[in-house]
Amino acid sequence: MNANDPLPHPPMSDPGPKGDRGGRGQTLDEVSRESNVDERELAKFSALAHRWWDPTSEFRPLHEMNPVRLAHIERVAGGLQGKRVVDVGCGGGILAEAMAARGARVTGIDLAAKPLKVAMLHALESGAAIDYRLMPAEELAAKEPGAFDVVTCMELLEHVPDPARTVAACARLVRPEGHVFFATINRNPRSFLFAILGAEYVLRLLPRGTHEYARFIRPSELAAFARSAGLALEDLTGMSYNPLTRAFALAADVGVNYIAACRK
Repeated sequence: MNANDPLPHPPMSDPGPKGDRGGRGQTLDEVSRESNVDERELAKFSALAHRWWDPTSEFRPLHEMNPVRLAHIERVAGGLQGKRVVDVGCGGGILAEAMAARGARVTGIDLAAKPLKVAMLHALESGAAIDYRLMPAEELAAKEPGAFDVVTCMELLEHVPDPARTVAACARLVRPEGHVFFATINRNPRSFLFAILGAEYVLRLLPRGTHEYARFIRPSELAAFARSAGLALEDLTGMSYNPLTRAFALAADVGVNYIAACRK
């Protein structure tokens, strides 16, 4: 990091993420009028879409953490074979393809057209049978409520304007007794140090500006969103990263990255 590089700093106040905690159902008209998307975030990831499947690119962390989070999802959900799964905010399809390889019937949805096209092309090359759709979670939930055994929403909540709405949509998508998984980043001084200063400025694992501290979500906030949407938080597991071995691992510490497993 150069001495002249401007450093980000956390806000003096901590309003936390926006959230409509109602979790009520929406009609398709309401979904179209109230798009829960940040165009800047779509543009940010669309610009890098062609590098999504390059394990040495900006998406290296996703490739490195994928086996760990896949194993965790499979264990908590009691296997994926034959189950209908939707990956909300699937991006270029790294997790979606991995779940399909485990025998799941996978649907992947995203609002960024370029990453989704990359996912479709890679699936054609790999032979993975995945139903990719360009649509918001709220729209799919209105069309197919309770249609999925497992819902995954990885590294998305900290990039949407209203994470509570996304949580509510995921809750509507899953069947009764089904599993919903959210992976996101805690909001505290240590997560600012590691997830922004460390990952973006020192180790350069991610492009600068990938994350905004104010959008990080505390586990207590995510648990409140889940309860309001009719989900029960059953497991909270942290993820640690060793920069020397470039390896992710599950951990009891949820101070930075964590995965929340919920049940309807």
